[in-house]
Amino acid sequence: MDILSVLHAIGVVVCLVLALTGLIPVVAAAATFVVIPFHAWVNHYGKAAPYLPRVAIIVPAWNEGAVIGASIDRLMMLDYPRESLRIYVVDDASTDDTPDVVRDRAEQYPGNVHLLRREQGGQGKAHTLNHGIAKVLEDDWMEALLIMDADVIYTPESLRRMTRHLADPDVGAVSAYISEGSRDRNYLTKFVSVEYVLSQPAARRAQNVLGAQACLAGGAQLHTRENLLAIGARIDTSSLAEDTITTFETQLLGKKVVFEPHARVLAEEPRTVDALWKQRLRWARGNVTVTARYSKVWFRPSRLHHLGDISFGIVWFSLWLLPLIMILSSVGLAGLLFLQDEIATTVFRVLWITAALAYLFVLILGSQTDGKTTRHELGNVLLFPGIVNMLVMLTALFPPVMLVWLPGLFGVTLSEPALFAITLAIYIWIPFSMVVAWLARKAEKVRAGRWLSPALIYLAGYGSLLCAITFDSYLKELAGAEARWDKTEKVGRVAAG
Repeated sequence: MDILSVLHAIGVVVCLVLALTGLIPVVAAAATFVVIPFHAWVNHYGKAAPYLPRVAIIVPAWNEGAVIGASIDRLMMLDYPRESLRIYVVDDASTDDTPDVVRDRAEQYPGNVHLLRREQGGQGKAHTLNHGIAKVLEDDWMEALLIMDADVIYTPESLRRMTRHLADPDVGAVSAYISEGSRDRNYLTKFVSVEYVLSQPAARRAQNVLGAQACLAGGAQLHTRENLLAIGARIDTSSLAEDTITTFETQLLGKKVVFEPHARVLAEEPRTVDALWKQRLRWARGNVTVTARYSKVWFRPSRLHHLGDISFGIVWFSLWLLPLIMILSSVGLAGLLFLQDEIATTVFRVLWITAALAYLFVLILGSQTDGKTTRHELGNVLLFPGIVNMLVMLTALFPPVMLVWLPGLFGVTLSEPALFAITLAIYIWIPFSMVVAWLARKAEKVRAGRWLSPALIYLAGYGSLLCAITFDSYLKELAGAEARWDKTEKVGRVAAG
């Protein structure tokens, strides 16, 4: 065998390995959802019991005058003993009427609502929370602490459903289901709504079964006093992922973190690609910090917690590295096309047929966890992968139909060079779809952006948008860009729960 044959064989093997890495996130997602039905038997409800501790609610607020009043009113309507509730709004030096609105509610609900004013603000949510936590811990009244966002609306039974888990002394914290609750949803908030169904009542149920929660929802996390003290009586201020770090620290100390899918909290989510990009970029960069900080935890099983379990690590890294995996897989497919096109065709079909079946499985099972939202947003559920991705899936399932019969309907016969070019375009579509999602962000700023930006997202897919944002976080980290807390603007679109 000559040197060229050896190099060719090595190239084929390398490209094959790269291409098949695309199976990792697909299989990991499907395997996670396989676990969900076991939540009917493997859950915490056996140790839960009616329990109504004294709860201090800390609400960090900066220029939240449009939403804070309604949030307080809804909290006072909770199905919970009023004498066991105290609401502490920590005003982070707001320049609007936030403090006036809170003072008005303090008069309306004497003894239940308190304003804590920071004269020097702008340091981020974690610093604001710590100011409130320090005040609450000055006496021993508080038995449990609820951290929430200023704009969220708690449904009446939500807190009671969360506190019942604290009847078990082994539980350190509980999280609720954050649901997109805008009255006038647009195309993007509908996609967010579908995403939240798949990532919370679906995926976090699976995490309950596996015994390791990735993140307490920042707008709905309930801690016991003991757990709060154990993790240092403060929220981490060194990263943009303070809620994830709090979740990890709780579990590393041997306490359980429980997701309560029946405690529903309504939130207003970003309505533009640019606003969503800034929000998710903050989350993604925070996850970089978490991944590095807990480097000695990954893939190291422990009797004290399940964060080091192999299954949890695979799920974490398959999501965190998803854009990179998709790029490597596409590079591998393209390489195979040039080196060994028959193998490339087989691998392409395996990858995309597996992805199609996995998505169908995830979609059907995930939709059962919140049937109401799924039915309401059925169009966006079906278009969640993106129109082009759906066409690629159909090409993998029925190549003669998509590449021969369909063009034939229009009197077109593809030549060998044209077929090769189309095949190459299909193989490298995933990385290109992230570019299309990036263009959707840019398109919002032009006159035609009102229709062009949504059209690009529908073509590329909402998942490609999230991958593009994660990839941007890689670039920001490599460039050493400043990690800033960009507040998402809220204007009070949340419907009453």
